[in-house]
Amino acid sequence: MKIYTKTGDQGKTSLFSGTRVSKGHLRIHAYGTVDELNSYIGLLRDLSSDERMNLELIQVQDRLFTLGAHLATETEQAKSKLPVMTTSDVAALESAIDLMEQELDPIQSFILPGGHSTVSYCHIARCVCRRAERLVVELAENFTIDDVVIQYLNRLSDYLFMLSRILTKNLKVTETPWKPKKD
Repeated sequence: MKIYTKTGDQGKTSLFSGTRVSKGHLRIHAYGTVDELNSYIGLLRDLSSDERMNLELIQVQDRLFTLGAHLATETEQAKSKLPVMTTSDVAALESAIDLMEQELDPIQSFILPGGHSTVSYCHIARCVCRRAERLVVELAENFTIDDVVIQYLNRLSDYLFMLSRILTKNLKVTETPWKPKKD
């Protein structure tokens, strides 16, 4: 199988059902952003030696592939052949967030991203996740999208924020609070 097919040379691509759409279609933007997010999650894995965290991130990457497949599939009949996403996927993120929260001091203010490149990449992943969520919400305004897809992305951005805080703690770098100027 060749990597190039030349079928996209005119700016069109196929959804899983075979329907041809513009590469500028909102559905393509949504699952393309999920793919970008998945790559940043992979980068976080590459930068980490924490086995537990890496296992969690592999699970997240698996779920993002499934989520992307759902976004690339517009018919219910075709979706029935895909791996499922359930509220248990959301609950797994919530459990991981709860465990991280127990290890951290309560948050007192907004936190400026940074302090270490790994922490910054985690914040970038969080921002890409929020963008993916916004695109999927927009897509859901025009097409049927399972609620769990939006819930998962929403919770994943929370997970990534907490992960950035855990990374800050584990890497022993300073968490910089945002202190708005008051003129």
